[in-house]
Amino acid sequence: MLDRIFDYLDFHFSLEALIVLLILVLLEALLSADNAIALAAIARGLEDEELERKALNFGLVAAYVLRISLILTATWVQQFWQFELLGAAYLLWLVFQHFTSEETKDDHHHGPRFNSLLQAIPVIAFTDLAFSLDSVTTAIAVSQEKWLVLTGATIGIITLRFMAGLFIRWLDEYENLEDAGYITVAFVGLRLLLKVVNDNLVPPEWIMITAIFLILGWGFSKRVGTELAQVEPEKSEVSK
Repeated sequence: MLDRIFDYLDFHFSLEALIVLLILVLLEALLSADNAIALAAIARGLEDEELERKALNFGLVAAYVLRISLILTATWVQQFWQFELLGAAYLLWLVFQHFTSEETKDDHHHGPRFNSLLQAIPVIAFTDLAFSLDSVTTAIAVSQEKWLVLTGATIGIITLRFMAGLFIRWLDEYENLEDAGYITVAFVGLRLLLKVVNDNLVPPEWIMITAIFLILGWGFSKRVGTELAQVEPEKSEVSK
């Protein structure tokens, strides 16, 4: 029985397999930054720390099941460009919804707001699935051995949960981070759309990673309250 399972998963452990696994984990980490911000922004829509934590936990469990299903059916899924089109449309819709939302008193747009945990969990799961349409393709290009890709996806989900938890805190600390996150989501959506239109138009992975990190650099460039902190000393100087 185990032999059949291992044969199906192409289970062959070696030093080369270990190196490939490390590459897959690094790719997951690099390509998860924009995903983590998007999931953090979605979870923050519950506006309650305990509910945010539960939404990420349950949402990523559902996302993990969907990822595994995608990996196991990847050969079949890749035959249908409609899946990538739906993923691109979904991600671009999230971006549109964010930037057209009503600005709050801090003059910034915010992600979707939810009234209950059950509303947030499916959005988190399907957002990760849309991102996975791109990352799973990249992982399969690195290795055809299913057990390696499955192991990389498992570690990736754990990493994503940790990163999303950090980003929830950072979204409160940095003014432009949420906008930066949604801009990177737009990049992923446009990349999927280009794959549908013409695969030759898709920019190389290193360009995507560089662009994402530049945008995130801008997102971390300004802390909340920086302007206020600069204005107050000037007022005190005038009063003297």
